[in-house]
Amino acid sequence: MFKERSYKKELLDGENIPNADLFQNLRELDRINDLLGGYRITFNALKKVLKHNKQYTIVDIGSGGGDTLKRIFNWNETKKFSINLYGIDLKQTCVDYAERVNTNSEIKFICDDYKNVYKHIKKVDIIHACLFCHHLTDMEIIELIQFAQTNKTTLIINDLERNAFAHYAIKLLTRLFSKSYLVKNDAPLSVLRGFKTHEWKKLIQEAGAKNYTVNYKWAFRHEVIIYGN
Repeated sequence: MFKERSYKKELLDGENIPNADLFQNLRELDRINDLLGGYRITFNALKKVLKHNKQYTIVDIGSGGGDTLKRIFNWNETKKFSINLYGIDLKQTCVDYAERVNTNSEIKFICDDYKNVYKHIKKVDIIHACLFCHHLTDMEIIELIQFAQTNKTTLIINDLERNAFAHYAIKLLTRLFSKSYLVKNDAPLSVLRGFKTHEWKKLIQEAGAKNYTVNYKWAFRHEVIIYGN
């Protein structure tokens, strides 16, 4: 079961999810990501890429409820990098929720496919994908990497490692504590859709990217940075 990625679709990737159920899912995902240290991986990656003498536009793709962008903004309160923050998501319901719960006017949200981002934003320096790539097929991930490379944009990926302990632990924890049927179904499935280090390297190489790093991070994550130039 853990030798190869699962391609079974998550419930969250379906259509016509009731708003109340989706919002409960988004709230719980934020708490899980926070408790398991997932946001720290994004912060550490940004520290490797950002410099203080330059202004950056960062676009979080598959931005969901906007929690990652909110956390980046709060983290940057002390780091003082010059950044503009955007979120883009296919689901209008997610964008509506993100705009409702994020009162910070400096974070802007767009409902569209990430491939259309340049219709909305003239220049993007960093594309950030947190818990997004495991929703994609291998070919879709290659296309994402090539999209970033073509536009000379650095791509930061923060996603799950496929691991037996992680799978059964999150399955137990969500069964005990989650109130969301979406989380109970999708959280363990997300791990099965996750990656091994060698798989990341293979995908990146197949996409033609040369300048990259892939690092395992606790707990059961990978930090992938694919530089745009």
